[in-house]
Amino acid sequence: MADQTPVFQIQRVYLKEASLEQPNSPAILLEQEQPSVDIQLGVEGTPVAEGVFEVSVTATVHTKIKDKTVFLVEAKQAGIFEIRNLEAEQLNQLMGIACPQIVYPYLRGNVADLVQRAGFPPVHLSEINFQAMYEQQRASTEGAESTSLPQ
Repeated sequence: MADQTPVFQIQRVYLKEASLEQPNSPAILLEQEQPSVDIQLGVEGTPVAEGVFEVSVTATVHTKIKDKTVFLVEAKQAGIFEIRNLEAEQLNQLMGIACPQIVYPYLRGNVADLVQRAGFPPVHLSEINFQAMYEQQRASTEGAESTSLPQ
């Protein structure tokens, strides 16, 4: 009989992708106005091999003064996790809550560092409640499924 003990291990955490654009420099740097900041986050998980998954958290930080971009940063931090012998619901919760919670602090540090190296005050991404985010996505998915059922 095969061992059915649940397994959850971090294999690796890494910066998968990062980009920075300052399309209106240097003129925009002379502006005295406070920029507006728009931050978007996303989480995705994909199987890599049997019992091995990549979970990534993406942040897009877009700062503007009026209609001109000051800077645009996009970064994707990922982790490879070994997850075995769990029910589908437990697997989904781990990939939607626990894995992003492990990866996110690295993303926060990388975004702040990238923005600071570009010559701006660092942007500190706020803490995220990944459980609430996961439950909200699940509720909206279930709501969409219930409204799209044939009558």
